Amino acid sequence: MKKSNYVIGDVQGCYQALLLLLDKIAFDPSQDFLWFTGDLVARGEDSLSALRLVKNLVTQGCAATVLGNHDLTLLAYARGVKKINKKDHVDDILNANDVFELIDWLRQQPLFLRLNENTVMTHAGIPHIWSITQAQAYAHEVEIVLQDQDWQNVDLFLTQMYGKKPNIWSDDLMNEDRFRVIVNYLTRMRLIARDGTLEFSFKESLSDAMPDGFTPWFEHNRADQYSQQIFFGHWAALEGQTHQALMHNVDGGCVWGHTLIAQRLEDGQVFSVPNPTIHI
Repeated sequence: MKKSNYVIGDVQGCYQALLLLLDKIAFDPSQDFLWFTGDLVARGEDSLSALRLVKNLVTQGCAATVLGNHDLTLLAYARGVKKINKKDHVDDILNANDVFELIDWLRQQPLFLRLNENTVMTHAGIPHIWSITQAQAYAHEVEIVLQDQDWQNVDLFLTQMYGKKPNIWSDDLMNEDRFRVIVNYLTRMRLIARDGTLEFSFKESLSDAMPDGFTPWFEHNRADQYSQQIFFGHWAALEGQTHQALMHNVDGGCVWGHTLIAQRLEDGQVFSVPNPTIHI
């Protein structure tokens, strides 16, 4: 059993901040374990080094990661099914000599992880309309497609992954609509209506005015809310705050000039470091 488990928020390619954070927690791969909330890459100063480091840690058996929306977008870039956003600094990955190895490894990573018997993690959270068990099962449906040995099936999924519709879950959804809404709940969600409808435009803080009828996903009552902790990243404006006892945001907004966060599972202590190389 590991001495300490740390959940680390969105790295976003902020490689130097990640090195500082690992030094601050005195990370020992022989005794400690790291859980990354996804968005390993995108707008920081060195996405290639960050991705290689996390891949190596996972391969060594001392770390695990879920996929975030930016990680999925990197897969789409690499497969040539999406035009590269100039804001995403991923050319170094796409031009690397080990790009296929990195991309093939990345698509094998899950959308949902169980950290212990009462703690789970996804990139953006888990909607109140799903139980933890349902979220795990739905995540696995997408994971099966991403990990398909036939790249044509993977490319088809990536091509059809983008879009805001359907914006509400139904058990009757099938194929690309079903996969798209699962991805949106697990990697893009911030605000949600009581009936489960997603709202995609709001990215501000909890103190800002929100569209009528929509609430942060973690403020809705859920059947398992007193038995399960949920860790997530994705929402940089929260800067690690949810004001909910069992809902833990660890996205400190590092890439936006704030901090990279690690929260230790054993005692809840939060560690953070500033971004030494601001590059948005």
